[in-house]
Amino acid sequence: MSSSESRKRIAVIFNPTAGSARRHRFYAVLALLEAAGCVLDILTTQGPGDAEKLARRIASSRPDAVVAAGGDGTINEAINGMAGSKTPLAILPLGTANVLALEIGLTLDPKEIAKWILQGSVRSISLGRLRSGDRQRYFSLMVGAGFDAHVVAGVSTALKRRIGKSAYVWEMVRQLFRFSFPDYMVRLDGKELKAASLVVANARYYAGRYILAPNAGLETSMFEVCLFDRSGWFSIIRYAIALDRGTLQSLSSFHLHKATKVEILGPSGDPLQMDGDGYGTIPVELTVEQEALRLVMAPED
Repeated sequence: MSSSESRKRIAVIFNPTAGSARRHRFYAVLALLEAAGCVLDILTTQGPGDAEKLARRIASSRPDAVVAAGGDGTINEAINGMAGSKTPLAILPLGTANVLALEIGLTLDPKEIAKWILQGSVRSISLGRLRSGDRQRYFSLMVGAGFDAHVVAGVSTALKRRIGKSAYVWEMVRQLFRFSFPDYMVRLDGKELKAASLVVANARYYAGRYILAPNAGLETSMFEVCLFDRSGWFSIIRYAIALDRGTLQSLSSFHLHKATKVEILGPSGDPLQMDGDGYGTIPVELTVEQEALRLVMAPED
């Protein structure tokens, strides 16, 4: 490593709820950074909201980088603490799905993660902004309404820690017998449409390695809005199989729309999911904010 890298001051925001195998990845990356001579400030979260508060506080002190070490939920909190800051954010994926890591092409190999933190190029990305009344929040990946939001809202945190992604499969099966399949009203740049479920995507990947919105991207100026027309348990299973096989875009009841402003109008009070975690209820307004975050990406060759 170069002498400039050896002097790097890096703040690491760590969510300690990761499983033992993922904690091993965390400590392996720390060891590599320390071996490169970095000065590390480890900040451990104690509960929900801590990563956002820590990121906002530490970003103002202008370290060379802030590293969010956790799942997509922890990373979302860090993003909300750092949006608009000049301090770059790097990620150390420790979650169940690690969708943002997939989106930017970062593997789970500790050596690669450390190399990105030390040598990665910093690029400005677009974020989605959710407004609900007087509240607002940023997201990097997606906002969902409908079946997937009910699955996320219903999944047990304790079960997810024990069995990982299988907890979502279990909750999906449970929701097939509980979900009432209402119609969702949405307005895309002023045009009103109806759907059985929808996902407003700022990125291509969904729930892991599944490509839901092939033309979405972190550096674009528009959302890709995914509308599912058909309801009922048979349609949910059909959509899930098509997503797994990579054939979802070929279904006549699945539609992709581009939009810069999305308003999810009803049913009022229905839950939403944001970046894979439950957040808020309908109605909401979603807009794109360009160059909202400085994110550490792949090192330049």
